[in-house]
Amino acid sequence: MLDDFMTRATLAGIGVAVAAAPLGSFVVWRRMAYFGDATAHAAILGVALSLALDMSIFPGAIAVALVMALTVSGLSGRGYAMDTLLGVLAHSALAFGLVAVSFLSGIRIDLMAYLFGDILSVSRGDLAVIWCGAALVVALIGWRWSALLTSTLNDELAYASGIDPKREQLVLTLSLAITVAVAIKVVGVLLIAAMLIIPAAAARPLSRTPESMALIAATIGSASAVAGLRAAYVLDTPAGPSIVCVAALCFVGTSLFSLFGMPRQKG
Repeated sequence: MLDDFMTRATLAGIGVAVAAAPLGSFVVWRRMAYFGDATAHAAILGVALSLALDMSIFPGAIAVALVMALTVSGLSGRGYAMDTLLGVLAHSALAFGLVAVSFLSGIRIDLMAYLFGDILSVSRGDLAVIWCGAALVVALIGWRWSALLTSTLNDELAYASGIDPKREQLVLTLSLAITVAVAIKVVGVLLIAAMLIIPAAAARPLSRTPESMALIAATIGSASAVAGLRAAYVLDTPAGPSIVCVAALCFVGTSLFSLFGMPRQKG
């Protein structure tokens, strides 16, 4: 069954959706959209380093994404506005990554595949990495779910409950780095943030609890992967962007649906 490239692509898309759903919910709740974008942009530098060292792109991408996320967390609140800091680091890392790629002589690189994804070329090995990464992210978020929710609501409430908000931020940072690394092959660094944010944002008007929002986001993300791949096959369009387009249509649909009396989730 896994010899069929469309089957592998579908399973890869669903794997990324499963990883992105709970994490994307926290990204939406904490208003960390630009944080996810910055981490994703930094991953292209990790790709360049991995190719230069003749190794899998996964360890390089996750290492650089994690360094970027930790750097942003460490420098925040030290004289720079968060959006300014993220803008500088995100675009600088992307630029350095693209320059580094240009120096890799003798290595054939499809840069568009890393920027926008190449889900149709996913191999069995890639599939294993994606699903192992997704399982790790879901396990991390599930393990710290209650503490993450508390620290998301209020830092003082978290401290009163014996929870360290910085530790929970580190869990999110690690999960974000893993998700970015496994999603590069599927949607590329420029569309990873979209898969984090759009399904979660689309699920928000339909959900009454945080748990239901994460589950609905996973459903929307998975459905977007399946429908986007089908549309790409029929219409001969790029697969990664097609998946994001379907997710965006789902967001429009749920937003319109919420205007007709569907109660919104608070927070």
